[in-house]
Amino acid sequence: MSEKFHILHIEDDELDALNVQRFLRATDLVLGITYASDGVDALEALRGGDIPLNNLVVLLDIRLPRMDGFEFLRELRADPELQHLPVVVLSTSEDEEDLATAYMLNVAGYLVKPLSVERLRSCLSAFARYWAAQELV
Repeated sequence: MSEKFHILHIEDDELDALNVQRFLRATDLVLGITYASDGVDALEALRGGDIPLNNLVVLLDIRLPRMDGFEFLRELRADPELQHLPVVVLSTSEDEEDLATAYMLNVAGYLVKPLSVERLRSCLSAFARYWAAQELV
């Protein structure tokens, strides 16, 4: 069982990206972090095989240039090779419509920025426990 993750972090704000990456590196849960500044670049990296799909968690901002987070989620969920990937939204938006749309697109979680290391660790630990249980089945 692997309790470590590959992270695809999709964020256009460099300061937010650095803060989240700093939080991720402060945990013992991360194998590697790939950064994309929008949904187009993220899909290209995923489809191009640049990112390992095993134990991959996508951290997604919803306000992005070129292809926003919801468009990215629609594309991801329509792709048979990628539709299974867990996505956690990291957003400043607490708008109920954004939250509802995210969950309708099958996100695994929705965390409001600013983040705490403990909330992010708790979320990733839940994936580790789930994947460990799946390996036992």
